[in-house]
This record gives sequence, C-alpha cells and structure tokens, in this order.
Amino acid sequence: MSRRADARPSAIELRTFAYLDVLQPQVASFLGTVAQGFLPVEGQAALVVEVAPGIAINRMTDVALKRADVKPGMQIVERAYGVLELHTFDHGAVREAGAAVLDALGRPERERLAPRLMLAETITGMNAYHTMLINRMRHGEMILKDQTLFVMEILPAGYALLAANEAEKAAPIHLLEVLAFGAFGRLYLGGTEAAIEAAAKAARDTLAALEGRPAQTGALER
Repeated sequence: MSRRADARPSAIELRTFAYLDVLQPQVASFLGTVAQGFLPVEGQAALVVEVAPGIAINRMTDVALKRADVKPGMQIVERAYGVLELHTFDHGAVREAGAAVLDALGRPERERLAPRLMLAETITGMNAYHTMLINRMRHGEMILKDQTLFVMEILPAGYALLAANEAEKAAPIHLLEVLAFGAFGRLYLGGTEAAIEAAAKAARDTLAALEGRPAQTGALER
C-alpha cells in the first residue's frame, strides 16, 4: 500500500507568530469564553501561531507539545488558515514551544507576516441602540450608552490577540470581542475616551513594531 508523502515545510506559510509575555485579566478571561482546550489564566505567557494551509496546524501543535510543557488553549482549523494558542506560567517553556514550531517549519521568526492594519477607528458618544447591537455579539465585557468604542481590523488574524493584550496593559478598557482566526482579525474595545485613546495607541504601536514579510490582501481576504 502506498503512503502519501508528508507536506513539505516549505509548502506551509507562517502567517502569525507572536509571544504574549503576560496574559492580562480580561484577555485570559475572554479566552475562557471562546476557547475549547486548556483554558489560560491571567499572568501566564502565551504563544499565538497561524499557518496556511489550516490543517497543518495539527503538526505545529504536535511538535510544540512534545518539545515543551505547555498547554493548548485553542486549535482552530477554518477554511484557509489554522491557529494555535499555547500558554503556561513558564516563559522559557513558551519560547521553547515557539522554537519547536519554527524548527518544524524550517523558518526563522522574521519570516512571519508583518501585521497589516486594515482599519482602526474610534467612535465616541455611542448611541444606546448601537451599544445593544455590539453587546449582542460580544463574548467579553459590555459597552454602555455614551461610552467610546474602538474597532480594529488586522491581517493576519492571529495578531488581534496580541493587540488586545497590549491595549489592556495600557488602560482600563472593557474588552468586548476579539476574533483571532479567519481572513481578518478583529478587536472591539469600550471605555472612556481617554482610556480608549491610550489603549488604541498601545495596540497600534505594538503591531507596528513587529517585523516580518509584507502581508498582501489576496482573494480569500477580499
């Protein structure tokens, strides 16, 4: 009986590769509402990896868990991309898991995609009917009438978690929703105008500092 050859590492695209040094309380709690694996808690370190084709994320999970003592919170295989989130209190173990993924791909970290900000917008003085629409779809905190909303759309999707974590570090915001898989990543934040301004700046600055290959908008992202 013939066997199918394993996919060559060169055929797998590294899209997102990001370390989250300290999971913030709302980000960790948010993951607890959407993840289906081993749920993280605040204070842990985390790694987010996104690859294409999506099913290849199974191989990345395998090599990471065999190399380091980390726990998988999310493993998502969707239409085109696969996302993995790993966490533990041991920062060294998270780094070791990341090194295992890069070894399996045969690529350095710099060959990930650099974040491409598609949209970042602040809306002040939210209408009550608008806040109800947002609250119906969120998995995190709620936004209330007259508060300020910040929305961000980013490519590739996995960086939305990093943006959320850095935003929460910077200001006392309400984390409403994070979408970290699929064609685009999305982040929704609520709070006072001053808090949103500080959080949005932190998110933008963090993403702008990440090096990588230019992210192009292809047919699947349109």
